[in-house]
Order: sequence, then structure tokens, then C-alpha cells
Amino acid sequence: MPRGDKSAYTDKQKRQAEHIEEGYEKRGVSDKEAERRAWATVNKEDGGGKKSGSGRKNHPKE
Repeated sequence: MPRGDKSAYTDKQKRQAEHIEEGYEKRGVSDKEAERRAWATVNKEDGGGKKSGSGRKNHPKE
């Protein structure tokens, strides 16, 4: 999968990124930077694209 490919993300993650991006653009951030920040935020919150498997819970950091 090439860098920048968003096919591994769920529809919910894509909607979240779009909403976040619109918020940045309203505040005057350039389109490209707004998109970068939006996807960085989605990755930070969800840990990236689709995850599968039993027991994939967030474990508290020690």
C-alpha cells in the first residue's frame, strides 16, 4: 500500500478526518496542511487504519 492510501481506514475514520479538516480550513489553515493534521489526529486517536482480531483493546501504559 503506497503512502497516502486511505483505503485501510473505516468509513467512520474517513468522516472524522473530513470533519476535522473542515474545522482547520475554517480557521485559515491551508488545504494541504489541514488534511495532514486531520489524518494525524485520526491516527493518534485510533492508532491508524482498520484493525482486526480478538482482544485488540487499548492497554494502559505503564
